[in-house]
Amino acid sequence: MNPFSHIDLRVNNLEKNLPFYEGFLTALGFIQTFHSDKWKVFAANGNLPSVAYFAITEDPLHKPNGNLVGFWVENRDEVDRLATLIKEIGGKITSGPQQFPISPTYYAVYFEDPCGNQYEIVHRLN
Repeated sequence: MNPFSHIDLRVNNLEKNLPFYEGFLTALGFIQTFHSDKWKVFAANGNLPSVAYFAITEDPLHKPNGNLVGFWVENRDEVDRLATLIKEIGGKITSGPQQFPISPTYYAVYFEDPCGNQYEIVHRLN
């Protein structure tokens, strides 16, 4: 069982950040949208509420902090592909993609969205 349900994320400027998330989340497989005036919701394939989703809203006072959201992908090529996409859509690579000494198979890229929220995409076998 995967207990993950969703992420509610704040950005300080939705108009500036939304194009990044439209490209990034779609590439990760969040292909359904359920948008309202205040929330932009990207969901995985399937039926809510049983599929994971990522919801974004604007808070002009939001300031990024030390929190980090990590995503797992199936292979190193996918880490590299997404790292290239992140740069193309306005994200900032902060480290990688590369092998990290966390485990013998830990290959990752760390990055920030245009607002400064921190993320990681990782492939590892153990």
